[in-house]
Amino acid sequence: MNRLRLALPLLLLTSPDLLADSRDDALKLPNVVISTNRQVQARNDSSAANSVFTRDDIDRLQPTSLTDLLSRVPGVQVAPTGGRGSLPGIYMRGTKSAQSLVLVDGQRIANTTSGDSGLQYLNVDQIERVEVLRGSRSVIYGSDAIGGVIQVFTRRSAEQGLQPRLKLGFGSNQTWERSLGLSGGDEHTRFNLGASLDETAGINSTHTSFPSDGDHDAYRNQSLSLNLSHSFSDELEVGFNLLDNRGKSEYDNSFGRYDAATGQTLGQKPYTDYTVSSASGYVDAALNERWQSRLELGHSENRDTKRDTLSDDFSVFNTYRDSVNWQNDLTLNDQNSLILGGDWYEDRFHGSTTFTENSRWNRAAFVQHRFHGEWFSTELGLRRDQNQQFGGQNSWSGTVTLPVNPDNDVLLSYSEGFRAPTFNDLYYPDTKYSNPNLQPETSKSYELQWRSQLSDSTRLEASLYRTDLSDAIILDSNSKPQNVASARINGFEAALKQELFGWQGNLGLSLIDPRDRDTGHTLARRARRTLSLDLDRQFDTLGVGASWQAISSSYDDEDNTHRLGGYALLGLRSSWALNREVALSLKVDNLLDKSYARARYSYNDPGFLNNQDYREEGRVWMVGVTWTPEI
Repeated sequence: MNRLRLALPLLLLTSPDLLADSRDDALKLPNVVISTNRQVQARNDSSAANSVFTRDDIDRLQPTSLTDLLSRVPGVQVAPTGGRGSLPGIYMRGTKSAQSLVLVDGQRIANTTSGDSGLQYLNVDQIERVEVLRGSRSVIYGSDAIGGVIQVFTRRSAEQGLQPRLKLGFGSNQTWERSLGLSGGDEHTRFNLGASLDETAGINSTHTSFPSDGDHDAYRNQSLSLNLSHSFSDELEVGFNLLDNRGKSEYDNSFGRYDAATGQTLGQKPYTDYTVSSASGYVDAALNERWQSRLELGHSENRDTKRDTLSDDFSVFNTYRDSVNWQNDLTLNDQNSLILGGDWYEDRFHGSTTFTENSRWNRAAFVQHRFHGEWFSTELGLRRDQNQQFGGQNSWSGTVTLPVNPDNDVLLSYSEGFRAPTFNDLYYPDTKYSNPNLQPETSKSYELQWRSQLSDSTRLEASLYRTDLSDAIILDSNSKPQNVASARINGFEAALKQELFGWQGNLGLSLIDPRDRDTGHTLARRARRTLSLDLDRQFDTLGVGASWQAISSSYDDEDNTHRLGGYALLGLRSSWALNREVALSLKVDNLLDKSYARARYSYNDPGFLNNQDYREEGRVWMVGVTWTPEI
């Protein structure tokens, strides 16, 4: 692929005439990335190993959920605890869920009490684009970006005029998917408004421990997205983004509920009323030919109320975050550019449990220099975070890019990362289960990347990396968090994109060796080998595709006493455009009806009777119809 064509979006950033179009239009393009440095740049110029899914990719792959889509990324493993809506573990390059940063339109959405991001609740029909950066990006984003960054961009307007859309789907387990939307605009203003409602009767995720535990775990999701942008001139644009997901998710509690009055353990029918939302506004200005400035203000909420149908028990854990980001992109000359920025955010907690502290702030400043030369390129960054609880933290990163020839690049990188302890770790009221003296987890990562355009129809990207984790937070034998663990993760990733005889193939391979350096044990729920393959072809109005995933065995616990068996899954999909307005879709996942597990439920007791694997869905199907009338 022509390197100049790949670099074109980066060059366009310096043109104020194209400021109003650069970011929204870039969200439609597969060969650019925004998340690496919070600016539009060619994917091949990004210092981070990255994967990008556009809206066209999402429509073609027909993923059930965002986590389903992420499982196709080399180096990313997903371990849900049941069917749709269940809590997933997201393991990026061998790190745990809380060690990877999740953003929606630039806003952090993680729950500050637990560190989980609620990815299982983000509706794919409201998503325009997903970018995944593998490897630490703490210089740009600060805390939590040890394993990498996952950024979700909500739906955007595609062109001028009005474009309505309506989608209806039905499938296994009494699953219904309904969504509608309207987008449009003119040369100055763009908007998109969308709403979705997904419902499923679900599956019974666990083996029966009590009669009440034998029910299916239903899931309901209501989602709303809104994007609005207006260009006052070629140099000034303002905009607003909103995503709101809320609903009900049932789950099993196989340990029961202790009744003090009778001294018996009783069954439960628990469920969660949840809300995951994000809202942000921005001002984007080209102050002159060499200086672009962007100011963003954001607010996100992660609300969680757990209830029980068989009792009056409930608990509330609501977290809120306000944030401000200001970034300045300076083009010093043809070879040198500079990023200067500042971040501030404040986290707050409200709930049924009274924490010793219910808020904390974090402020930071960062700078990154980039040199682009004929024989080599460099990127060097520094960030300083000041946190109300744990004090100051410096993060460094550096990358050297060596263009071997016009079609091959070699990158050498070093990056540091850190993760601040959660509210649960620090402020939980019972000091048996919290530790106010915790320090941030830290990491050092080393990476060698090779990017090659082998031919016009073949592209290969490969990474060899090592990550060292220090002061990792684990629970001791009394369930108290401590900075005691260290880990070493060695890994290899490869992504191959190939077009042959009209077929589009995407192959992802990951080999990792994630070990606890103190015990030598493999880190829990990390498979050493994963392979993902997607094949698609378009025959005029008919599209067909297949997906195959192979995952090796793993251990569910840190002591490596319970092995989760490896598995392979096959899925088929098809789409048919009846005319310009109506399209049909059909997919079958887990075609061979394999029984497998990616996690288990236990009580930290090998003799506990309820130590059993979470069930996964067997063979499931979904049919849908999409109507996009012309106005």
